Amino acid sequence: MLPKKEDGATTSAARKPNEVEYAIADVKDIKEGAMNEFPAGETNVLLIKDKKGEITALAAKCTHLGAPLKTGVLHNDRIRCPWHGACFNAKTGDIEDYPCSDALQRYGVRVDGGKVLVSGPEAAFKSHKRVPDMCARNAADARVFVILGGGPAGITCAETLRQRMFGGRIVIVCKEKALPYDRTKLSKAMSSSVESIALRKKEFLDQYAIETVLGVEATDVDCASKTVTLSNGTKLSYNGLLVATGANPRTLPVPGKELKNIFPIRVPEEANSIAAIAEGKQIVIVGSSFIGMEAASCLAKKAKSTVVIGMENVPFERVLGAKIGQQLQKLYESNGITFRLNQKPVKELLGNNGAVSGVVLDSGEKLPADLVILGAGVIPATEFLKDFPKGRDGSITVDQYLKVADREGVYAAGDLARYPYFLTGESIRVEHYGMAMYQGALVAKNFMGVTTPHQSVPFFWTVVLGKSLRYAGHATSYDDVIIDGDLGSLTFAAYYVRGDQVVAVATMNRDPVAAAAAELLGSRMMPTTAELRRGGVDLLRLVSK
Repeated sequence: MLPKKEDGATTSAARKPNEVEYAIADVKDIKEGAMNEFPAGETNVLLIKDKKGEITALAAKCTHLGAPLKTGVLHNDRIRCPWHGACFNAKTGDIEDYPCSDALQRYGVRVDGGKVLVSGPEAAFKSHKRVPDMCARNAADARVFVILGGGPAGITCAETLRQRMFGGRIVIVCKEKALPYDRTKLSKAMSSSVESIALRKKEFLDQYAIETVLGVEATDVDCASKTVTLSNGTKLSYNGLLVATGANPRTLPVPGKELKNIFPIRVPEEANSIAAIAEGKQIVIVGSSFIGMEAASCLAKKAKSTVVIGMENVPFERVLGAKIGQQLQKLYESNGITFRLNQKPVKELLGNNGAVSGVVLDSGEKLPADLVILGAGVIPATEFLKDFPKGRDGSITVDQYLKVADREGVYAAGDLARYPYFLTGESIRVEHYGMAMYQGALVAKNFMGVTTPHQSVPFFWTVVLGKSLRYAGHATSYDDVIIDGDLGSLTFAAYYVRGDQVVAVATMNRDPVAAAAAELLGSRMMPTTAELRRGGVDLLRLVSK
């Protein structure tokens, strides 16, 4: 019998110092192929039993925002988070897809007298997060990897290089003065401080010798000499280069654009300024897609009035379609938000004492405005790349390994990268936070010789007026939207179909159906359009096979 500690854990002289063990379940209660959650210490543990009877113990919460993983999807030995699509290896807890920065804690498992016992360092039972193993800087390694852009693609690339034992110099060049942070928070929680949404602290970056050059941007890339010129006059030579400078928000090239209190939502300073002055104001938001609508949701209770201007017939129409857009418009209108839709671009911005006071529509209508928010999309930030293969939108064209053609050691990732989508063969550009992280990691793997093609299913989410929407897949076009559920109550799964193929699935109040859809799409197991129309399709049953 092992001696017991007061907290219910056991210790053993055979174990390492500070290791503990908890008896958390009976073997007979562990269901095969399911995620079984039990408390252990100050955290909860998932027990997963495979077909051979082997039991694995992992932390029970997603390392992104703490979603309970037992409510997610287990498929082909990986766990997908139900909220935001992050994936972890069900045997090791390692990251397999994003968004997340840390792996899951993994615990030792043994069975004694019909009881399942899990063990590990005491600290591992106080946090569900585990920093993946990373190497230190090796002074003898003369290689240099330069990363242009301090967003999620850049920081994930840097960390993955160290995880892949790259001992050379890593330099992140970022035009912002802040360390890499979670930009998705800015349109949902506008008062967030840059420190509260930072992806890593300076101490972490210093520990692994990940250099950051802040407040500086690249002005030129010379692929022949393999050098990057920065705005401060510095030149960096590179062996590997990742271009991940993201995108710039669209502006309004109209009279009055220079007035005060006109903001995009791209950096914390802009979001914080909006939050500081929005109370009781007349707000006009230009853009009826995700950024604009998230801003409207965030400010609905603070503003005196909120008007959304959009070129679509209904909000979200381009991505979600007319039927869902109509229902979401009703939700917004029930919260006091009004719309001017099917509009041409704004004609003029009016001012008073140097600040915006109104917006003139193309129709001539004048909307009062103390604050104008620009949420009309972004343009890839690639102007400085004078001799790169670009799409019509300014995106950088890459292959399935995210390599830029005919440029040794040069890659592109994130909002500016246009790549071949493995499921349809189309050339697409995806502006998703998790996808940027995936692509940053993929670049590091390929640079380090672990040849890996791009095979991630896009996954994004939004929260509007307390309602969460998930979206898996990518629909550049679709023939129809098949609705399973009730649009009126915003409880549904919507299948976007092209021919006999499902290309994307959107859900509200149907977790973890979107997570299941992502797994089925990626493994090419999704039901056909004909099967969906016949009814009776259960994605959760299909994904558990």
